[in-house]
This record gives sequence, C-alpha cells and structure tokens, in this order.
Amino acid sequence: MEIRVTHDGSHTLYSPLLNENYHSIHGAMDESIHVFIEAGLKPVLQDKKGIYLLEVGFGTGLNAWLSICNIQRYFPEHLVSYVAIEPYPVPAEIISQLNYTHVSSSFASMDSLYSQLHEVPWEKESKILKDQFHLRKFPVTLTDFKPYWLFDLIYYDAFAPSKQPEMWEKALFQKIYDVTVPGGMLVTYCAKGQFKRDLKEVGWEVESLPGPMGKREMTRAIKPITAPL
Repeated sequence: MEIRVTHDGSHTLYSPLLNENYHSIHGAMDESIHVFIEAGLKPVLQDKKGIYLLEVGFGTGLNAWLSICNIQRYFPEHLVSYVAIEPYPVPAEIISQLNYTHVSSSFASMDSLYSQLHEVPWEKESKILKDQFHLRKFPVTLTDFKPYWLFDLIYYDAFAPSKQPEMWEKALFQKIYDVTVPGGMLVTYCAKGQFKRDLKEVGWEVESLPGPMGKREMTRAIKPITAPL
C-alpha cells in the first residue's frame, strides 16, 4: 500500500492490487464528511437517540473516527452501536502514519480515539466511549457476514464497482435490506445507474444527492416505513 495526499491535505491509501485509492483524490476527509456524516449520520441521529450502524469497508477507520467525533461533540446523549466489516485490515504500521487527526483542526483533540479504533480486538464489543460509541469489527466479507442486529444506518464504502464488482451485486443489497429497520438509511459515494436500479428492485427508495468535491452525485436509499421486518 502507498500513502497519498489528497486535495484537502488528508491521506488516502493506494492499493496496487486494485489500482485504486481508498478515498477520493479530491479530498479523503471532505468526502467522508459529505457522504457519511452530513448525508447519513446526522439526519438519522436527529430522529433517534440510539442506533445500530453498519459500515461495509472499515478501511482506514476514517468514517468511524469522524462518526465518533461528531457524536461526542453534537450528539452527547446518543448511543451508536457501530458494526464494521473489513476482510483486509490495514496494517498497524500504515495506520500510524495517516494524518487525519492532524488535518482536522476541529477534532484534533480527539486523536486518541482514532488509535483506539484500531487497537481494540476484532470480533468483540469495545466501548470506545462508554455511553456513546460501541464498536464491533469483523474481518469478513459482506457475503460471509452473519449479522445479529437490525441496522438504522448503512455506510456502504466498498471499492468502486469497476474495481470490486462482487461488492455491487444485487444479492448483497437484498441482504442489507433484510437487516435494515423500516425507515433505515443507506449512504454511499456511488451513483452508478445500474447500482441505483438494483437498489430499487430490491425495495429501497433511492434518491440522488449532490456529491462531494469531484463527483456530481452520491446516493442515499431509504427502506420504506411500511416494509415488513
């Protein structure tokens, strides 16, 4: 893996195997905030004080860290049970070189939380923030993942369909739909037409939102309130 600097000054990783970056070259942190925090986490937490959140593609832990920071600062009375899957964990020696906590002046004081995300054991519940953020990480693919929870919010952050097509098959969107509560939400940077058509066929209500820097659109999908559990 190679560490690269994106346009907002924050790091991303480049995977030679996939010939792909983990985040947008236009700004790793800006993309994460725009897609997952502003379009996903904040709207959901406005309506619920306790949620289960599933992240598909834990990667560098950037989405999880920004989630913790925003929960601690803006939603102090909320509890997020965060479940993350990542079949290819990033080595600790690379994680230690990433600059997210230094780039973000807003959350620089929360740098120790970023380290904790990666230091806690896999496959066990860890209370990063006792009453605000509980984390469970699983080193498995979405296909092999066996969820025991119903989720209020999904961060779908797999590599692009052109690089990892097996992660964008309709059967996986059905699997996620089945473990999402009615009214639950999925957010992702991807806005491909086939992807959105597949979501609709499964039952999601799909909307296109303005994308982060460098992308015209992103996708947010809602499981209908009337959908059966």
